[in-house]
Amino acid sequence: MNFKTYLEATGKKSVELAKICESISLEKSITVVVAPQFSDIKQVSESAHLPVFSQHVDPIEPGAHTGHVLAEALKSSGATGTLINHSERRMRISEIEEAIEFARGSDLLTLVCANSSGVGAATASLNPDMIAIEPPELIGSGVAVSKARPELVTKSVRRIRGVNAQVMVLVGAGVTNPEDVSRAIELGSQGVLVSSSVVKSKEPRTILAQMADAALASSDSTAQN
Repeated sequence: MNFKTYLEATGKKSVELAKICESISLEKSITVVVAPQFSDIKQVSESAHLPVFSQHVDPIEPGAHTGHVLAEALKSSGATGTLINHSERRMRISEIEEAIEFARGSDLLTLVCANSSGVGAATASLNPDMIAIEPPELIGSGVAVSKARPELVTKSVRRIRGVNAQVMVLVGAGVTNPEDVSRAIELGSQGVLVSSSVVKSKEPRTILAQMADAALASSDSTAQN
C-alpha cells in the first residue's frame, strides 16, 4: 500500500494506518507492505511489524547529493525495500538498473513500476524482486487496469515471465474494491498495489480486510485450476 503524501497517512496517522495493515496481515495470514513518506519510515518501522518500503530511491553513492534519497539511509531508517519508477517519480531505464543495484547493495527489496508490457519485460531482465503493472492514466481513477485493460495485464505477465520466471508480478492503478483484486489475480498477477482506495477510505480496515479475503480466495482458486 502506497501512502503517497496523503494527509490521512502523514505523521501519527501513518503509524495508525500501518497498525491497521499489520492487524489485517496477522488476521488473514497475508503479506501487507506499506510505503509511507520518507519522514515516516522510522516511526512506522518501529511501531508496526510488517515490511516497510520507501516510495523512491535515487541511484547515488554517499556524497554531495542534496535532496536525494540514499539507499543506505533508507536501510538505517528501518526500510526493508523500495518502490522504483512509480509513474509519479519516473526514471530512465539506466537509472532503474542502477537503483536496483544500489538497493540490493543495501539489502533492500525492490518493486519496480512498469507502465507498459515492454517496460515490464525490460525491467524483468534487471532481476528486481517485484514488478507492478501500472498504466499511469488509470492511477487514482477508480477504474482498475484489470477491468479497463485486462489484455495489458495478461500481455505484461506473459512477457515478464518470458524474461524472468522468478519475479513477483503485481497489478496497480485504479484498484478500488475486492472485485478488482480478484480479477487482477485471475489475470495472472500475484498481488496488487493500492493507495487512495484504502488510505482515503473512511473505513480502511474494512476495505483492506475485504481485499485480503478476495486475494486469498482468488489465489486458492487459481492454484486449484
